[in-house]
Amino acid sequence: MHLSPDDIIFWEYGFIKLNATIVYTWGLMFVLAAGSKAVTRKLSVGLERARWQNLLEIIVSAIKKQIEEVGLRQSRMYLGFVGTLFVFVATASLFTVIPGYEPPTGSLSTTTALAICVFIAVPLYGIKEQGLGGYLRSYLEPTPLMLPFNIIGEFSRTLALAVRLFGNMMSGTMILAILLSITPFFFPIVMSALGLLTGMVQAYIFSILATVYIAAAASGTAAAEANDS
Repeated sequence: MHLSPDDIIFWEYGFIKLNATIVYTWGLMFVLAAGSKAVTRKLSVGLERARWQNLLEIIVSAIKKQIEEVGLRQSRMYLGFVGTLFVFVATASLFTVIPGYEPPTGSLSTTTALAICVFIAVPLYGIKEQGLGGYLRSYLEPTPLMLPFNIIGEFSRTLALAVRLFGNMMSGTMILAILLSITPFFFPIVMSALGLLTGMVQAYIFSILATVYIAAAASGTAAAEANDS
């Protein structure tokens, strides 16, 4: 068992490498895109609905409720971004039941890319809600002396998002690898089930933190960032 999908090389030519992180990430995106297309192809507004549509509505409703509870009343505006983050991380963990599959979230490059997406989305939503001037003024709150600290905070929380998700996913894989070498039957099955639960929790935490950061930028205050602790 590999501790990181970066260690699995499918194809290599010179300095160009096609590792499992790239393959599984694009494969996962294809599955999500194809699945979304299939589920939403024949939506019904009547009482009789397909099971997949009911499942989709439950997931969407739950994500919208969480976004509103964080403080963003126009939840539909943020649903696409926050929902995609949650579904991607959650599905990456669910697919660990497939033999030979390594979740791309076990690679620091993947978690960094997800964190960068949040890093870019925060000012975009902040500017959309407050305007460019209003968003830039938020860096001077509560006093202009906080400007360098607020800027450092933007980068440090991005790093924290990436390392937090990577560390939690990596630790589960490492524990499973150790138990597999010691007791190759019972405990790995239990740890695999626990890994699925951990993956769901990490997907929830990552998406909630992204929502909290967006809410802080949209409101023009840094108070919501306190939830990160």
